[in-house]
Amino acid sequence: MKYLLTALISMVPLIELRGGVPFGIANGIDWKAALPLCMVANMIPVPFIFFFARKVLEWGADKKYIGKFFTFCLEKGQHGGEKLKAKAGRGVYVALLLFVGIPVPGTGAWTGTLAASMLDLEFKKSIVAVVLGVLLAGIIMTVLSLIGVKALT
Repeated sequence: MKYLLTALISMVPLIELRGGVPFGIANGIDWKAALPLCMVANMIPVPFIFFFARKVLEWGADKKYIGKFFTFCLEKGQHGGEKLKAKAGRGVYVALLLFVGIPVPGTGAWTGTLAASMLDLEFKKSIVAVVLGVLLAGIIMTVLSLIGVKALT
């Protein structure tokens, strides 16, 4: 059950593996199992986000009950994408990797992939950047989690 919960937490937007790795390690999963589990789970939604999220969000933006939230998501993705492109210039894929990889609120595979989709970036290059970003975030969260576990014992 702890493996399933760890994977599910890693798939949740905004939490992602930034919450999954610490949860798994705190619940007794060895980091060598927690890190790949969280990475794979975090990446499962990425192709769907890249190809479908923008269309779904645009469709729902003018709907009565979901419109505000969908508009918020569209604006967040657009703003993140524009900010990323402005700062990165030609190094947009490296910037995408760092955007996904530095574990701070509002960044991650979901937001990075949505931004890549909004910017009409190339799918394969975007996926490589997101995977490497997830790896970077996973390593950072694993180290921080292990330090935290050590401090508590």
